[in-house]
Amino acid sequence: MFNLVVKDFKLGVSPIFLIMPLLTGALMLIPAWIYFLVPLYFCWITIPNMFGGFKAQNDLIFTAMMPVTKKDMVKARITVLVVLEILHIGIAMIFGMITLRLYPELTYYFFSPHMGFWGLCMVMLAIFNLIFIPMYYKTAYKFGKALAASLTAAMLFAGIAQWLGIRSAFLADVFNGAGADRTALQASILIAGIALFAAFTIAAYRIAVKRFLKVEIQ
Repeated sequence: MFNLVVKDFKLGVSPIFLIMPLLTGALMLIPAWIYFLVPLYFCWITIPNMFGGFKAQNDLIFTAMMPVTKKDMVKARITVLVVLEILHIGIAMIFGMITLRLYPELTYYFFSPHMGFWGLCMVMLAIFNLIFIPMYYKTAYKFGKALAASLTAAMLFAGIAQWLGIRSAFLADVFNGAGADRTALQASILIAGIALFAAFTIAAYRIAVKRFLKVEIQ
């Protein structure tokens, strides 16, 4: 499985996709921006281009010719996906910390980039994975409908969460007010987001394996 991950990074993941986290992460430096857009750029840009590249290269047939199992094929591809997601979030978090120090007195209308916000981003990516991965592995070839459905769900979550953060005085205080400075509270939200991300991605992997085992590779 490790060799499949290396193969994907060497042959299927363009170097630009490893630079993208820096480019999109730098958008965190924009004062009081809609920071949900930063991880969403990964879904909008990296995912369609990367999976389109795999499709154009006939990667499915090429990989199937190797002495590997379908289960390992799924596990390797999801591993690549998760590594890139974590890379995007991790670099964006660094830029977010810089932003908080550059503009300490800034008034945020949208969510500020404290730890709790990143917990919400992990939930958003968890929803994306739970929908995209199983739908994609119905064929392991076509990704358009899976991308459209997962993007819609992720954006819907982000939109509702942000709307509630604006409308609810309690949530506004948690993410932008006095609660944003409470380390334990913010860390709890982040940990919960990471836990959901792990649980949803594992569930997506298991469903994907079951579906991919039924796919006839031609």
